Amino acid sequence: MGNNLIARQRECDELSKCLDSDKSEFIIICGRRRIGKTYLVDNFFGGKYDFKYVGGHNMKTREQLRNFAKALKKYSGKKQSEMKDWFDAFDALEEYLETLPSDRKRVIFIDEMPWIDSKRSNFVCALENFWNGWAAGQYNIILVATGSATSWMTDKLIKNRGGLYNRITRRLYLAPFTLKETEEYFKRRHTTWDRYEMLQCYMLTGGVPFYLDQIDAKESLAKNIDRLCFDDDGALRKEFDELYNAVFPCADTYIEVVRLLAKHKNGLTRKEIGEGIKMSGTNLTRIIGNLERCNFIGKRAQFGNKKNNAIYRLIDFYTLFYFKFIENDLSMDKMWWTHHLNSSDIMAWQGLSFEIICMEHHQQIKNALGISGMATSVSTWRCYPDTKENLPGAQIDMIIERADRMIHLCEMKFSQKVFNISSDYERKLRGRMGLFDLRTKNTKPLVNTFVTTFGVGEGKHHSIVHSEVTMDDLFNS
Repeated sequence: MGNNLIARQRECDELSKCLDSDKSEFIIICGRRRIGKTYLVDNFFGGKYDFKYVGGHNMKTREQLRNFAKALKKYSGKKQSEMKDWFDAFDALEEYLETLPSDRKRVIFIDEMPWIDSKRSNFVCALENFWNGWAAGQYNIILVATGSATSWMTDKLIKNRGGLYNRITRRLYLAPFTLKETEEYFKRRHTTWDRYEMLQCYMLTGGVPFYLDQIDAKESLAKNIDRLCFDDDGALRKEFDELYNAVFPCADTYIEVVRLLAKHKNGLTRKEIGEGIKMSGTNLTRIIGNLERCNFIGKRAQFGNKKNNAIYRLIDFYTLFYFKFIENDLSMDKMWWTHHLNSSDIMAWQGLSFEIICMEHHQQIKNALGISGMATSVSTWRCYPDTKENLPGAQIDMIIERADRMIHLCEMKFSQKVFNISSDYERKLRGRMGLFDLRTKNTKPLVNTFVTTFGVGEGKHHSIVHSEVTMDDLFNS
């Protein structure tokens, strides 16, 4: 089972445990749109279900029930009477499942479950009644539910305080591929790309399987980007609206938040986000939390402040690319990327995207530094200019604080060749180290760690570098 899968061994192991258990299992699989939830389930079970139903987006309850009855007829071979509500639907499903052999697990797969729960549908109440009133009392039912709307899955199922409280037996979350997993994907496609080209591809796709599937590895990355993003019918040109509207109800406010964060590459605090979109309280908390659960934004604590004033950044690579290059593209140039490969806009985007890749691969950086087994904390730090003390502001995107008291200040630099440190840059780094000690009252040893594509040049200013991590290290597990 799952022979065609990449990077989902842990999830397959959990599903195998469910097949071998001596009780009924209610499994939910969450993850952002296009991440491969359905692909995982279909491959693991080989498409062999006792019942499968896919929720319809923006479909009324009556239409959902009609499709549910049609699916039940397909599996049972029996014509279904009209279903007036979801209680009728689950009663009919229970009646059918009871006719199946009881000496094996009976597998039910409900795909895109959040889309089924239309307004006043009572779907969740009927689901509670089905599970508690019958399925949980069996020993051989497997109910798998997936949903791109991670917020719905969390609020209605995981945090349910009604009949489904504590009823979820397994919760699986699918994350985007890492760089290593992306490389494995391309190897299966027999590509001749090197890691440098794969790294740049990751800056657009973010390791999202559906986006990777659109890549033609026989062509250059530049040709792929032109075809997918700048051609009128490009698969990723119009992806943005579908991406957010399919995941969030009232998606406009969510888009407002990510648009705000796209304009502030160094990130914003919760308070600053609220001020930017003129919102506060529980609504703001809910929106930020939902975006974070779906991997659109990431949160990093500020150094020395474990709980408050965390920094939120936009970390969804496709969204960053869309705002930067697609949304306001008025050039009508279908080969825009190829014609502007050395432009300052592309180089700035590459630099920012590389920083996000490094922050999302901080475990690989720790491995390369030889501290993977040591207790560490990863944070960020920024300070504003202090006019009274005549002190400048500063920003450090990633800080790794070790249990042995050493602190790594990480510099992340994307370049086409070995990165050379100038005298001005060395002076800037030494000044920032002093400012960091002064503003944070730090007494622990500081070292500068450079994370680059091809390493740091051995010039006379190399002494500022304590340790190095390269692109190859980021591709290692």
